[in-house]
Amino acid sequence: MKGLLDWLDHRVGFRDLAKEALYENIPGGARWRYVWGSTLTFCLAAQFITGISLWMAYSPSSQTAWESVYFIQDEMTGGWLLRGLHHYTAHVMTVLLVLHLMQVMIDGAYKAPREVNFWFGLALLGLVLGMSLTGYLLPWDQKGYWATKVATNITAIVPLIGPALQKIIIGGSEYGHHTLTRFFALHAGVLPAVTTGLVVAHVALFRRHGITAKEPKRKRDAPFWPDQVFQDAVACLAVMATVLFFVLHHSLLGTPGPLGVELGAPADPSEQFSAARPDWYFLFLFQLLKYFPGETEIWGAIVIPSLVFGVIALMPFLGKWKLGHRFNLGFLGCLLAGAGLLTFAALREDQHNPTYLTAVKRAEVVAARVRELAKAPAGIPAEGAVALLRNDPLTQGPKIFSAQCAGCHRFGGEDGTGKVPNNVQSASDLKGFASREWLAGLLDPARIDSTNYFGATKFKTGKMARFVHEKVAAYPPEKQAKLQQVIAALSAEAQLTSQLAADQRDATDITAGRGWLRDEFACTDCHQFRAKDEDATAPELTGYGSRKWLINFITNPAHADFYGERNERMPQYGEKQILTGQQINLVADWLRGVWYEPAK
Repeated sequence: MKGLLDWLDHRVGFRDLAKEALYENIPGGARWRYVWGSTLTFCLAAQFITGISLWMAYSPSSQTAWESVYFIQDEMTGGWLLRGLHHYTAHVMTVLLVLHLMQVMIDGAYKAPREVNFWFGLALLGLVLGMSLTGYLLPWDQKGYWATKVATNITAIVPLIGPALQKIIIGGSEYGHHTLTRFFALHAGVLPAVTTGLVVAHVALFRRHGITAKEPKRKRDAPFWPDQVFQDAVACLAVMATVLFFVLHHSLLGTPGPLGVELGAPADPSEQFSAARPDWYFLFLFQLLKYFPGETEIWGAIVIPSLVFGVIALMPFLGKWKLGHRFNLGFLGCLLAGAGLLTFAALREDQHNPTYLTAVKRAEVVAARVRELAKAPAGIPAEGAVALLRNDPLTQGPKIFSAQCAGCHRFGGEDGTGKVPNNVQSASDLKGFASREWLAGLLDPARIDSTNYFGATKFKTGKMARFVHEKVAAYPPEKQAKLQQVIAALSAEAQLTSQLAADQRDATDITAGRGWLRDEFACTDCHQFRAKDEDATAPELTGYGSRKWLINFITNPAHADFYGERNERMPQYGEKQILTGQQINLVADWLRGVWYEPAK
């Protein structure tokens, strides 16, 4: 082994390099305040290693990016850990950079002859934030897509070159595949290469000028090895422990949440996302922009940040004045305090914003749903994971209902998405439509007049309402029992998945109920039921509430098989092309409770 090391040393001189690195003089001896540079180098190395490893499984296109991140997160062995380390190390790097900047400012290590190295450090801060910004988009989920869209829209207000600059950044006039590939090229190629070059230059200049020791020195000068190496190693270990804590914090604290990093629903440009926010280290800028609406936005987005950065860049010259160093420290302190207050204000506003909180809750539900669909036997289709959601009744049904139906109807007192509409309910509540419970309410004299049934429609005084009030209310117990069989028979027409077991169990009652429906209760005097009747004046009961029946009803409630000319306000969604056939199918399936569920 000694012979091999001697041979290698003769060729490359590694012993001299190691000696120069390990025995560098530390003025005043080893101190914990000197560990920030080493921890940042450690984090950068960790980012490169985890980033290259993630790159091997990542596919940067608008149809494969989310899908490949899903594979990393949920399918690849240890992928969640790898992604978590990469994500949270980036967060920790931001904190360490600020701490390093504070230490440099307090020690006066930004002054001559170290001005250039100070500027290199500021450039590295910008590059790290740039890598964080570009990396935010790469999962191609709703959160990253819409937050990046907001961030890049700011470039459009730059005087003269703004629109052209924005087009260059996003790769055209629309956000899409080219935006993703450009951000990936910046994140994985350009920015790391520039960062590596600046780090080398930064370290070289640092070694040229040496450490700026805090006066007065507490100890004698000492070499870098072993004391400072030990302290740096402990600090790096603490950084790694912190990162691992955040990666595992849901498991360690027993709180709901994924291992590693959350993955939202795949990006969908057609779906606005009210919960989009930048990462915490950009929140202060996000909050600042709220105070500069409209045409004044350029002040919060461009002018003020540029002035602040300009003052920081000039600090090596300002520090030459008699009170310059104190001014610099005060300015930096005020800047950090202001950023902290703006961040706190942004978080506080969000916590008291019901629209945002609802959007976050909804986003969590949709994110969990798409991963559930992706694990289905059919897997992810060729058109991408976003198609899973677009074709999912559980996801799309509530949104269609909220937009098109909740102007009159309700679903469990809400609009389908969890909100209570401001408008007055003027049609029935459709939660559980055609189920035994829903039909029992319709035939209940105490409830048929309620807003959940006919109470807010012209049918409140119609033939059906009079039948329930005058006849059903007077039924003796034995006829009430027959009515329950009729309800079971009519509900069985819907073939609801939630009632299949009950329908099979009560087959005898259902058969009897079909007979009572025609004979004992004379429902066929008005309705068609399993036989054509051109004199029928009320909605057909054959297949009542079934998928076919409901789709046909939504398509054209004014059809002769339903309300005909007596249709009150119900739009002809299909006939008038208000909704597509696919949308009608989705809302029908959702109302019937039919969607994919993983096997128990």
